[in-house]
Amino acid sequence: MPLTLIPAGTRIDFIRAKWWAVAVTILAVVISVGSFATRGFNLGIDFSGGIVIEARTAQPVEMATIREALASVVKGEVSLQNFGDDPRDIMIRVQSSGDQAAVVEQVKQTLSTKVPGTIDYRKVDYVGPQVGGELMNDGALAMALAFAAIMVYVWFRFEWQYGVGAIVALAHDALLTLGFYSITQIEFNLTSIAAVLTIIGYSVNDSVVIYDRIRDNLRKFKKTSIGELINLSVNETLSRTILTVATTFLAALALALFGGETLKSFSYAMLFGLIVGTYSSVYVSALLLDFMNLRASEG
Repeated sequence: MPLTLIPAGTRIDFIRAKWWAVAVTILAVVISVGSFATRGFNLGIDFSGGIVIEARTAQPVEMATIREALASVVKGEVSLQNFGDDPRDIMIRVQSSGDQAAVVEQVKQTLSTKVPGTIDYRKVDYVGPQVGGELMNDGALAMALAFAAIMVYVWFRFEWQYGVGAIVALAHDALLTLGFYSITQIEFNLTSIAAVLTIIGYSVNDSVVIYDRIRDNLRKFKKTSIGELINLSVNETLSRTILTVATTFLAALALALFGGETLKSFSYAMLFGLIVGTYSSVYVSALLLDFMNLRASEG
């Protein structure tokens, strides 16, 4: 038997709270836009520039210990991670805008006291602000293309009203996630762009499931109002929504708890985005169909 969390015949009146949802949505968007317009983002090395060092140690090292040692002697953000197949290969990224040669020397001296054996420095690169600006533009372009592709897909699969609802919901999710980064000042880097794209992908998947049920119910109950059909459709897909968000949330929670500093900007945003994406599937994308007075003949 399939697992059912919500009993058959459940009839939660989601549409009853639509004006509260409109107020909450507008308030959240205003706060988010206001935050990243005034506070900005805590840009990581990817966007602000810095130093990237690739090295191979004599044996695998404890990343947390090395990170703490470097953070105590180097001004600016320090990021460490393994790369490639060999666990001895490490990548060190240091946020620095001063004398970068001196910073590199500080890093090497610190590693020589904390890492046993010889260290083979494979590459030292200096990432300038110009490169960071190009990466920021590429990230914005990636999100814009994702938005366009999703809107075209939903438009062709359903009707134009669904396409409008989906794109407004995705814009809502992206803006609130950016606001989350700005308000919390969690580092905003390339993994943050990946988090935003993952969140809008999850959100549109949930919206399409609800849209599909709304379209089916429009054909079955042609005299029923769109508000009642949205309530019916959301209730019928509620069990699936809860199961999906719960399993994904647990995976993101595991990353947040055990993924370390490297995955912090991704996992925390995912936890926030899952809640926002689930909310927008009902109270943004589906609710807009009610405001646009979608009719059975258009389903």
